[in-house]
Amino acid sequence: MAQFELTMPKMGESVAEATIIKWTKNEGDSIKIDETVLEIATDKVDSEIPSPFEGKLIKKLFNENDVVQVGAVIAIISSDANVSAAEAPQIAAPSQTAPITASSAPAIVAPVVDVDFSGSDKFYSPLVKSIAKEEGISLTELDALKGTGQDGRVTKADILAYLPNRNKQSTPAEVVQNPTAVSAPAATKSMVGVPDNTVLVQRPAVSVGAGDEIIEMDRMRKIIADNMVMSKHVSPHVTSFVEADVTNLVQWRDRVKKDFEKREGEKITFTPLFIECVAKAIKDFPMINVSVDQSGTKIIKRKNINIGMAAALPTGNLIVPVIKNADQKNLVGITKDVNDLANRARANKLAPDEIQGGTFTLTNVGGFGNVMGTPIILQPQVAILAVGTIKKKPAVIETPQGDVIAIRHFMFLSLSYDHRVVDGSLGGSFLRRVADYMEQWDTNRIS
Repeated sequence: MAQFELTMPKMGESVAEATIIKWTKNEGDSIKIDETVLEIATDKVDSEIPSPFEGKLIKKLFNENDVVQVGAVIAIISSDANVSAAEAPQIAAPSQTAPITASSAPAIVAPVVDVDFSGSDKFYSPLVKSIAKEEGISLTELDALKGTGQDGRVTKADILAYLPNRNKQSTPAEVVQNPTAVSAPAATKSMVGVPDNTVLVQRPAVSVGAGDEIIEMDRMRKIIADNMVMSKHVSPHVTSFVEADVTNLVQWRDRVKKDFEKREGEKITFTPLFIECVAKAIKDFPMINVSVDQSGTKIIKRKNINIGMAAALPTGNLIVPVIKNADQKNLVGITKDVNDLANRARANKLAPDEIQGGTFTLTNVGGFGNVMGTPIILQPQVAILAVGTIKKKPAVIETPQGDVIAIRHFMFLSLSYDHRVVDGSLGGSFLRRVADYMEQWDTNRIS
């Protein structure tokens, strides 16, 4: 009788844990090779876990909504159809003993304090429990934290964001005690995952009128909301604008798109063209391709140029798949990557690693008919570029014979950047260089 352990797979270098959102197989069910056993969610993306074995699921070691560390055993599969769940090996779930590694938690210097979690009816992941013990956070203090995870669960980000402000509050329970009803006149205070010197954010009271509909945010929308608020608090945002004459680029695409699709089997949109121009400009201004470390005092200059592209999902949410090493690919390669990632993003088929590692982001607000936007930086990047809709306008053209008025294609570009490390000179010069590459597009190039 052969028994196999199904483990939580590694889902990217920065992903240390995942939440089980649905078991698609029950104990006793038969499983084929590569058949989905369960669905999981990280703070990046939802994924399915297939079985590498054929047999029967005889033991589930975690329940839905449990948070599981990468590498932990989550189920036992037997190749013998007659084996029972009682015969499964007694493998302890890592919920109480999972260690904090250097990649999953910050260095801990406070003395370890034993915390008894049995007195709480809330669920805490092994990582949160370990951090609480290391930092000496009592169960009462932990229960008072307002979690941003599923069903209000306290996540690693919540507890790490709370630590710097811990001693600045007269009573830790002030964060969530006496919550204000939506119709009350007072406003509530809550912690946000922000730097050390951030004060409590005052949230306005909101009344609900007759006929109003209350819609619960889905998991992805909650994550997006948290990340956007965090980014605005971490980075002082500045936005610069330029208007580019992209007539050469538009006319070139109109001329080659049919032959390109026939030759390469791919439709060529404007996005790959924009990404090529951005990658070239980043090589000219490498200090736009940086991050600020967690201390806020060191700049990490990125070697690779990995450009994320914001893609709209059918739910209305956004996801940002990443074109890795965009500067090393020709236009055909970029086009294939863009189309593939966009199609799989809409089908919710992206792997976690495909939305990680971005060093710069491009978002196309022109796809919604907008002329410009002021996008929010995707941390830990320091800049994001928005491209607006392309419009025909009359323009004055200088010629050897004198000035003439002609119809040209114009587009606004807007660059939001982190003013801690990107000043106006760098941000403005980089943005102008992107526009220059678009305006100087070679109309004689083949691909």
